[in-house]
Amino acid sequence: MRTFDLTPLYRSAIGFDRLANLLEQRGEPSYPPYNIELVSEDQYRIVMALAGFTRDEVEIVTERDTLHVTGRKQKDETQRTFLHRGIAARDFEQRFQLANHVKVTSAAFDNGMLTIELVREVPEAFKPRKIAIGDANGNTNNVQVLEQRDAA
Repeated sequence: MRTFDLTPLYRSAIGFDRLANLLEQRGEPSYPPYNIELVSEDQYRIVMALAGFTRDEVEIVTERDTLHVTGRKQKDETQRTFLHRGIAARDFEQRFQLANHVKVTSAAFDNGMLTIELVREVPEAFKPRKIAIGDANGNTNNVQVLEQRDAA
């Protein structure tokens, strides 16, 4: 595993400490297995295989820019002797860093598969807009007129 010296980043960039922390995180957990899909330009889907879990044992929480998926397996009091144990029904906590303006829209649990739907909703204030370029006399067209014309 490689290590990176991020000192130059800290010296010359302001506000990128979160990015640096993401780069410094060690190894990704491999349990439970999951897929991240790009459904469309601004829609995403996380699918997690949670064999042996029930809906009541799984919790999904979003906090600012982080999605936490936690599974707490209820203890089975039945005494069993396994010859082979390949289904890992152990507790887990999985964290996903969400980009700006990404929100969880729904979650479903069916046949041991947890599906989380996400969408990126960029506010109008952050969307690109055209600016009219004026002439030498300072006459410019109204920015709103350009936006309305493009919308039509």
